[in-house]
Amino acid sequence: MINLSDLSLGSYKRVLGATIAVLEKGVQHFEEHGLNLDNLVKMQLAPDMAPFPFQVLSVRHHSLGAARGLTTGEFSPPPSMPKRNYQGYIDLLTETLTELDSIMPEAINATKGKAILFKMGEHEIPFTTENFVLSFSLPNLYFHATTIYNMLRIKGVPLGKVDFMGKMSIGLPES
Repeated sequence: MINLSDLSLGSYKRVLGATIAVLEKGVQHFEEHGLNLDNLVKMQLAPDMAPFPFQVLSVRHHSLGAARGLTTGEFSPPPSMPKRNYQGYIDLLTETLTELDSIMPEAINATKGKAILFKMGEHEIPFTTENFVLSFSLPNLYFHATTIYNMLRIKGVPLGKVDFMGKMSIGLPES
């Protein structure tokens, strides 16, 4: 049976790993075609959408920030971070994956059925930890990871669904 840490930490790590791999494929493609990666850092898909750096920071926040929020019972929008170049964003997500590895599954599982409050200014949304992961954290994580993937696809990076999905949890139960 799946537990809260498998659902959250397992998903966060898989999406982070896949997003890092997608970004690294971008490096290879841009280098092969003599393109400037830092132009991608300024990109946004539509005038009313946040640019590339926000998408990367949101992947960080809806994984590591969400895991931390589960343990503290509170989640808020991320603080602003210094601007980086393209490689700096890959490094940030790699550091995020390392930090996620330091969160013990037992700490996440201990929050099962507890409250977590999303706070944005005076606006508050109450969740159970399970509902937070399923209806807020994971959908946001997938949205921002997908946006990064789409930005790279638009620029010609040869990516497919398997790149987006990352390392799947496969196998059958023992008989």
